This record gives sequence, structure tokens and C-alpha cells, in this order.
Amino acid sequence: MTALREPPIRAEYVLPLRPVAAAAAGSAPQATALSLASLGWLNKPLILFAIALLWEAAARWFDNDLLLPGAWQTAQAFVDGLRSGELVGYVTVSLAVLVQGFVLGVGASFLLTWLAVSSRLGRELIDTLTSMFNPLPAIALLPLALLWLGLGKGSLLMVLVHSVVWPLTLNASAGFRAVPETLRMAGRNYGLGGLRMVLQILIPAALPSILSGLKIGWAFAWRTLIAAELVFGSTSGQGGLGWYIFQSRNELFTDKVFAGLASVILIGLAIEHFVFQTLERVTVRRWGMQR
Repeated sequence: MTALREPPIRAEYVLPLRPVAAAAAGSAPQATALSLASLGWLNKPLILFAIALLWEAAARWFDNDLLLPGAWQTAQAFVDGLRSGELVGYVTVSLAVLVQGFVLGVGASFLLTWLAVSSRLGRELIDTLTSMFNPLPAIALLPLALLWLGLGKGSLLMVLVHSVVWPLTLNASAGFRAVPETLRMAGRNYGLGGLRMVLQILIPAALPSILSGLKIGWAFAWRTLIAAELVFGSTSGQGGLGWYIFQSRNELFTDKVFAGLASVILIGLAIEHFVFQTLERVTVRRWGMQR
């Protein structure tokens, strides 16, 4: 007798099932990844909300508004300050001084960086100066600034320039030194030299380091200004945000003190998000230099 054989399975009935199975297996993880990516913008608000909940719980546990007002009480003081215009006025004064000091510091830093990349002697000079003055806290210069420039905006600008110029110079000069020699040779082959070489080759290649220096300089300048206003008070009869915090503390309005501190934090977050992250997105991330 001949053995019964099963009919062969045709390939056309098997092969089309493989991509269908693979698509079915991969569709769920892809959909999950897309949904998580679309909700990524919620991470920071959720973190801030969790911090506010912990803060409110700690305030209720201490049950002493003079020592630790709650998050809700601080939010009310913050809103009241905005409605009355008091807090807005103090913030405006601080930001005006900060912008002036930051711009002066950036200009001085780029002049020093140009000196550092122009010659070996300039590089050694800038290395020595940054090693000397970068570890020196800017607020430590405030007594000298008051002695030399008096009780006014000039003293604040002096300490702000000091807080910006050295970290930015250090980062920018390090970024220029890290530019590959092949890029410099390519620039020379195209006939670039001097200022054109700096603007078209060195600055774009060193931009990640420059942006890092700008962020560090901004953070140093912002906290130096608040500390100087706390110590030094008002400027030309107009107080800044640090003076608002100090004055509220003297009057035992602790909720206003926390509202002022919250203003410092919110302004820092806003500058980081709307200024520096935008610069990174349209430059180094767009160019593929940073993820």
C-alpha cells in the first residue's frame, strides 16, 4: 500500500502572514511610544504640582504660617502682588538691571575670548585671569563696588559683569580650542581669515560651549543680583526683587517672602525655556550638534 501524504502547503499562503503578524506585534509598542511622546510636555507641570503638594503637606504639618506658609497661601500672595502691581514693579527694576549687566558681561567676555584665540600670550593671560577670578564670588566684590562706585546702579553692574564674564570666557575659549583643525583648514581654503573665520567657522563650531557659558553666566548673574539687592537694598530709590524679599521679611510677611522666591524661580524657568531652549532648538539641535 502506498502511504498517504499530506498535501504540501503552498508558500503563498504562508508568506503573507509574516508581515501581518509583525505589524500586529509592533503596533502596540509604537502606539504606546507615540502616546508617551505626545504627553512629554506634561512632565514639568506634573513635577511642579507634586512639589506644591509636598510643600502644602509640610506647611499643614508644621502649622505655623510665620515659619512656613503653604503653597496656596503663597500663591494668593503672589497673585495679590501681581494685581496690585507691587511685585511687577520690583521684578521690572531687577530685570532692567540684569539685562544691562548681562549684555556688558557678554561683550567683555567676547573681547577676552578674542584675545585668547588671537595669540599664545593672550591665551596664557586669559587662562591666568580666569583661574584667578572665576572662583571669586561676585557678591564678595560688593563692598569694593560700593566704595568705588557708591550706592547706585553702577555697583550692581560691576558685580553682574564679574559674574558673567569669567564663566562665559572660560566656556567660549574652551569651545574655540575644541574646533577641529580640519574645519579651520577648510575655512582657510575658502579664503576665510580673521573676523570672517571667527564668525563663519569658529563661532558655529563652538556654539554648544558658548550656549553653556551663556546659561551659566545668566544663572550666576540672576542669583548675584538677588543677593546684592538683599544686602544692598534699593537702587536710586527703586527696589528690586531682592529688596522686596528683604523688606517682606522685616515686616514678617513670610508669604510675600515665598512669593518673591517663587518669582525668582519662575523667571529662571521662563528664561531657560523661552530663550535658551529656543536658541538650542534653532541652532545646535537643528544642525545635529546636540540631541
